[in-house]
Amino acid sequence: MKRQWMLAAVMILGVGMANADKAGAETYRDNEMPPYTVESRDGAREIRAYGGHILAEVTVSGSRSGAISTGFRMLAGYIFGGNALGEKMSMTVPVAQTPDAGGTWTVSFMMPRKYTLATLPAPKDGRVRFVQAAPSRQVAEQFSGLPGSAGLATRADALRAWAEGRGLTIAEGPHYYFYDGPMTLPWNRRNEVAFTLG
Repeated sequence: MKRQWMLAAVMILGVGMANADKAGAETYRDNEMPPYTVESRDGAREIRAYGGHILAEVTVSGSRSGAISTGFRMLAGYIFGGNALGEKMSMTVPVAQTPDAGGTWTVSFMMPRKYTLATLPAPKDGRVRFVQAAPSRQVAEQFSGLPGSAGLATRADALRAWAEGRGLTIAEGPHYYFYDGPMTLPWNRRNEVAFTLG
C-alpha cells in the first residue's frame, strides 16, 4: 500500500523537467497552482500577491514529516475518487503545510480552478474540508534540496527576521510549500517557506 501511494505521488506531482518559468505563475510542471504575481524580489525571496482560490485541507497531529505524509494520503484519496461522485481530479501544487496551535498541522492543496464550492463533490472522508482562501499577500523564499524539519524552521526564522526588518507585518505562518514528487532529485526540487502578511 505504501508503495502504491509513493508511485501515485510520483505520477501526479510531476517529475518531468518542464520549465516552470515558461508556464508562468499559475502552473508548475503542467500542474495548476494558486495564481500570484510578484510585487518585488530580493534573490530567492519574493513578496507575492495571491488571488483567491479553493483549498481542500485536513488537520493532522504528529511530527511535521509524519503529518504531511498522512495529510497527503487523505487529500489524495479524495482527488483519486474518494468522493460522492467517484470523480478523479487533476493534482495541483504545492502541497502546503502550516503548524497550528496545540501541535497539529494543516495540510492542504488547491482545488482545480474549474470547480467552485458548489460544484466540488462531497468527500467520503469527513476529515477533508473545503476553504475559500481570500486574496492575500505573502513573503516567500524558494529553495531546492530535501529539507528536514530543523532546516525548514531555520529558514522560516530567517525569512521572518528579513520581513520584519523591512517593516512587513507577519499575520500567519510559517507555511511550507512542496512542489515535487518524492523521486525528484534534490537539486531539481522546488520548496518554499512563506508567511502571510498583514
